[in-house]
Amino acid sequence: MAGDFTRRDFLGIGGAAAAGVLVAGVAGRARAAADAATPAAAGPFAAARAASSGAGEEWTRGGFYACALQTFNDAVHPDGTRDAARARMRRTMARIDEQVGATKRWIGRDFKLAVLPEYVLTGPPWGEAIDEWADKAAIAPDGPEYEALAAIAERHSLFLAGNAYETDPNFPGLYFQASFCLDPTGRAVLRYRRLVSLFAPTPHDVWDRYLDLYGLENVFPVAQTEIGRLAAIASEEILYPEIARCHAIRGAEIFLHSTSEVFTLTPSQKKIARAARAMENMAYLVSANTAGTSGIGIPPQSPDGGSEIVDYMGDTMVTTGQGESINAHARLLVDGLRSYRRRPGMGNLLSRQALDLFAESFAGADLRRRNGLLRGGKVVVPDRNYFRERQADTIGRMVERGILG
Repeated sequence: MAGDFTRRDFLGIGGAAAAGVLVAGVAGRARAAADAATPAAAGPFAAARAASSGAGEEWTRGGFYACALQTFNDAVHPDGTRDAARARMRRTMARIDEQVGATKRWIGRDFKLAVLPEYVLTGPPWGEAIDEWADKAAIAPDGPEYEALAAIAERHSLFLAGNAYETDPNFPGLYFQASFCLDPTGRAVLRYRRLVSLFAPTPHDVWDRYLDLYGLENVFPVAQTEIGRLAAIASEEILYPEIARCHAIRGAEIFLHSTSEVFTLTPSQKKIARAARAMENMAYLVSANTAGTSGIGIPPQSPDGGSEIVDYMGDTMVTTGQGESINAHARLLVDGLRSYRRRPGMGNLLSRQALDLFAESFAGADLRRRNGLLRGGKVVVPDRNYFRERQADTIGRMVERGILG
């Protein structure tokens, strides 16, 4: 396909290194035949489960450095063709590769986790139709863009987390916003698809089919790795405590938060929420914001600054200012977190709640209708009005039930 490129093309890796790659939850080219025989439901999640089940070198005891890499977002909205958009993505990945390598030299060999901002390769859709954006800007879980990102993780021997729009052959014409993490061998150990979005399709819009294909554990995935148990929270989902809690009750110790948000000198809603999510779940949180965004008309520095790392007490370890920066980096001591979680006392918030108290109330709170993009079991590609109508319908149901006066 025009505009496609390989891992070898991107970083010049030859021989066994190029042939032995595991990318985006699918084995490298050498395993293509075996993958073809795998049921579609295994898809982008199966190898991620396998990869996260084993741990190599143990970094949790001695600690390691994580960095919320605040990098500029060069949006593909101005590009009139798929090929032009993919070329821009390649330039972005080359810049990320250089920045990650320089960060490793600056911090040291125990820099083991880099978190990139939200939709780092493309920026957001800015008026494009759903199927148009899916073709122009969404990447395939086994595609060349993930291969290039996997090469960066492997080259610099670290975990590389980020966020991208991606396609799924089981839902043609749609895209999902996915948060991912690639391990130092290039394997995808984590793929989480955003569940709450005002302007994009989510698994909830195709819920019954999605659960049939992937199961609930792949809705709230947690990856067990040598640096700790990782889970992802996408952008504004940091405002919803239920998502972080669903990860925490599956063992998550480090939240990977890719975001693109306004930065102000006054505490924003998301900054307050980050501290709350870390504290109430007794988890580290690494949050990478963009260092500005071009190509969508707003002043570029609007979503710029404030990347930070929060510890499991809810205390901010480091926050950076505006501009491209590696300054939001800190040493994470996961073994200390584990010890604190096992300590009885009032501060052990995660152990004190009886979560079953709330199960019945939540089960009856079906305010937003599921399966809005399924008709007779088939996927419907909506126009943009669908999302406005979906929210209006939810508000109407809240009025009907007396939740809203």
